[in-house]
Amino acid sequence: MGETWRFAVHVLNGRWFSVFASFIIMAGAGATYLFGTYSKDIKATIGYDQKAPNLIGFVKDLGANVGVLAGLIAEATPTWFVLFTGSAMNFVGYFMIWLAVTGKVAKPRIWHMCLYICIGANSQNFATTGALVTCVKNFPESRGVMLVLLKGFVGLSGAIFAQLYLAIYGNDSKSLILLIAWFPAALSVVYVYTIRTMKTERQPNELRVFYHFLYVSIVLALFLMAMSILEKIISFSKGAYAASATVVCLILFTPLLIAIIEEWVQWNLKKKEAMKPPTELTIQKPREIASEDEGSVKSSASKEKKDKAERSCFLTIFDKPERDEEYTILQALLSIDMLILFAATFCGFGTSLTAVDNLGQIGESLGYPTKTVNSFVSLVSIWNYFGRVFSGFVSENMLIKYKTPRPLMMTFVLLSCIGHLIIAFPFPNSVYVASVIMGFSFGAQLPLLFAIISELFGLKYHSILFNCGQLASPLGSYILNVQVTRILYGNEATKELKAKGLDRSAVKELVCIGVECYKKPFIILSSAALFGALILLILVVRTRKFYSGDIHKKFRERQGFC
Repeated sequence: MGETWRFAVHVLNGRWFSVFASFIIMAGAGATYLFGTYSKDIKATIGYDQKAPNLIGFVKDLGANVGVLAGLIAEATPTWFVLFTGSAMNFVGYFMIWLAVTGKVAKPRIWHMCLYICIGANSQNFATTGALVTCVKNFPESRGVMLVLLKGFVGLSGAIFAQLYLAIYGNDSKSLILLIAWFPAALSVVYVYTIRTMKTERQPNELRVFYHFLYVSIVLALFLMAMSILEKIISFSKGAYAASATVVCLILFTPLLIAIIEEWVQWNLKKKEAMKPPTELTIQKPREIASEDEGSVKSSASKEKKDKAERSCFLTIFDKPERDEEYTILQALLSIDMLILFAATFCGFGTSLTAVDNLGQIGESLGYPTKTVNSFVSLVSIWNYFGRVFSGFVSENMLIKYKTPRPLMMTFVLLSCIGHLIIAFPFPNSVYVASVIMGFSFGAQLPLLFAIISELFGLKYHSILFNCGQLASPLGSYILNVQVTRILYGNEATKELKAKGLDRSAVKELVCIGVECYKKPFIILSSAALFGALILLILVVRTRKFYSGDIHKKFRERQGFC
């Protein structure tokens, strides 16, 4: 019994259990993808006009992508505090929305709802920062694969929530808000102390284990896609929904079995090592020589620290370290490499978010029925996951086998401008093809961005730097969506009204029908995506020598991180 208890403690303290816990937390960190499901309840029950859901939706996207606060807190506090903070923010933000929608509190103003959803959406940055950054530090040589798996579970979380809320509450979208409030918060609290940075050596079979996790996530994605299709064809009972949710939970907890098996292997290896007799002779230096060597090392180390302390971080902004060294925050943010990544992210994420946000209206303008438009959204979600998985695993293999620079992979991903051109120049059933291409590109970009930032600038300040890197996403979305696409769409809708002899004041909401509605906006979007791909080629040239070497050598030498 004592041996079993010690092994159980070993499993809970192991880094493979930490990976499993991170997967579970990430599976509950995608509540922002469900906004379209309950936004109509916000409008209907509280009595807002048509502009209010759009404003609340934009604030939601802003809160979900601005993670600098989470990064700063993560640099100054332990991981458990970051996860606890995110848990509290998630519950408070969405619980207040649920109270307002169900009429349990007085009708809030629009800015109140914006504040609530901004807090709730921003909480996912704390969950992502706590779990993702910790796992990357624990598995530095498999960071690309790790990023893909974690972000893949985030991509699937919307479909996971849908299955759970149908099983628990039935088809009640107001109760979905309550589920979003308590469920992710509870997950973070349960696993909060199991996610932490650990000092361990790389296992020879590490990549193989991650492939096992990948197979589990693929099975989960295929099951969720099959269920979403069946639920539109067949009328499910509550028992059938409960059975479906049970299967989802069983698949979700399969990585726990993989983690226990790997920890059992490590447990036995440690026992064998402890039983081996010492075979090497140790030669001790004379006390005088040893003390002299130690003194010289300490003096040189203290001198180096003193020299660094005397120079302000502002004085070293343009004193860039070598490629394989750690950057300070200011050195990284003001480097040419980061500026290139920021511009590419602006173009890549800005165009992808714009396309995804307008997918419903695109289908409407091209004459697709409502059910078909919903299938477009499902296609984007599923291929978002496959894009994340593909970009991480393929880029990791290409990097290891052929020394292919990871920015080159991101360049190919941004050639999603083909999908935008298909929208601009449609043909029969073209939106199906465009949904697959744009969903795949949208999912593939984020893991590549996070991996590139960690490789070029180090892991010391990764929690701040990757959150700063994705700030270009809401900025690109605002300019390309609000300032470009919506204005051009409105101009085309106004032309249609004038052609019909109607005045703008005669209609409550502008609706454009026809091929011309999104032609100009998506030509601009495809041009922006192509520009992002071209400027990434500059980064490919700048980092070609770095990626041709052994970029993981420094992590093997350190055997862990603090």
